[in-house]
Amino acid sequence: MGKNTNLVQTYSRPLVYRKGIGQEKGIDVKLAIDAVRLAHESAYDVALIFSQDQDFVEVATEIRRIAAVQNRWIKVACAYPVSPAYGNNRGIDKTDWIAIDRTLYDQAIDPANYRSR
Repeated sequence: MGKNTNLVQTYSRPLVYRKGIGQEKGIDVKLAIDAVRLAHESAYDVALIFSQDQDFVEVATEIRRIAAVQNRWIKVACAYPVSPAYGNNRGIDKTDWIAIDRTLYDQAIDPANYRSR
């Protein structure tokens, strides 16, 4: 059975270069808005954020507020790679942490180029 790519939406933002290093801008905001909007719409019961960015603490807090107002349960977790070479072994505060072996984490990367569809 093929993948249902109708559920995938891609967004691109231009890179901003600082000291010669390209950095995306605005993607975290888009992800945060989507997570909050979809919680309001009761579109999910589990929010799994693949990041260690502490800016998402406020997203987790807002999702919990939405769940309380809607009198329902929403789990908020973050997943992130761990390896001896990578020093950050903390997840996002106020979420459940799912530390994933780097090899397994890399296997979860979807190789499909959804922009060409």
